[in-house]
Amino acid sequence: MKFTQMAKANEIERDWVVVDATNKVFGRIITEVATILRGKHKPSYTPHVDCGDYVIIINASKAKFSGNKLESKNYYTHSGYFGSTKTHKMSDMFEKNPEKLYKLATRGMLPKTKLGKDMLKKLKVYAGSEHPHTAQIKG
Repeated sequence: MKFTQMAKANEIERDWVVVDATNKVFGRIITEVATILRGKHKPSYTPHVDCGDYVIIINASKAKFSGNKLESKNYYTHSGYFGSTKTHKMSDMFEKNPEKLYKLATRGMLPKTKLGKDMLKKLKVYAGSEHPHTAQIKG
């Protein structure tokens, strides 16, 4: 009989993937990134092990949005106190801090556990085309 091989945490080999967001649709980028972070693109995918790769998103401020999401979509924050709900427009977040917007959207597609937190730490987002991870990328 053949058994399914389960990957162990110390056997995982991680690569660095660069995603250029120039003229790509925001949601499509995020789904691609979430798949890579989880490791679902690898044949050795195991649900209870973080087997994903590192992802670098460059030119984050040049992504496109379908529909009228930029004007109509809102993000909410709450501190826990009464009446402390704050509303942030997607367009404002995209202009001021696109890195935070990418992290929020990706977090929603990852597991809501410690495993998901560790996966999100492997995401690096940069508004421009420059990034400090050139040494890690095999060229």
